[in-house]
Amino acid sequence: MHKKKRVLIVDGYNVLGAWRSGMGRMSGAGLDAARDQLTELFKDYAGYAGQQVILVYDAWQSSRMVRTEEKLGPLTLVFTRKGETADQYIERLVDGLAQDIQLDRCEVRVATSDGVEQTVVLGRGATRLSARELLAEMEYTRAAGRRHVNAVAKPGRSTVMERISEDVRRKLESMRRGGD
Repeated sequence: MHKKKRVLIVDGYNVLGAWRSGMGRMSGAGLDAARDQLTELFKDYAGYAGQQVILVYDAWQSSRMVRTEEKLGPLTLVFTRKGETADQYIERLVDGLAQDIQLDRCEVRVATSDGVEQTVVLGRGATRLSARELLAEMEYTRAAGRRHVNAVAKPGRSTVMERISEDVRRKLESMRRGGD
């Protein structure tokens, strides 16, 4: 059975607003710094969660004439162009995935707290989650990933030589000493 592709599309400024309001220490940070920090969190989350994440930031009121898309591992960072909202971009993206959603080849979730946008993406076959739900999921996934890494790490097994078989170790030692 083919594994279903998982895609999370995030309305960046919508989630950024919820994240900043939920973290008092971030509320005073500049927008660029906060956006960069959130982007880093999403890069980690995409890796832990094993899904493609598309993080979309509005540029509709800026002077940015072209849309930019930057691939950062499992994260794609998108800045829309002037006159294009994140909602418009997200809706087109979901439309483009609609057939794969319908054929159950792809699971698409959209993270936004915008009620109208939630209704639109639900109507196109994607599922929705609020910004706060996503932030809670990210924290849970990150904590679970850390627990897994700690459980897999074996104390006292910190060198390569300790992890290989005795037979291979003897052969390597023989090679090191110039033996055959």
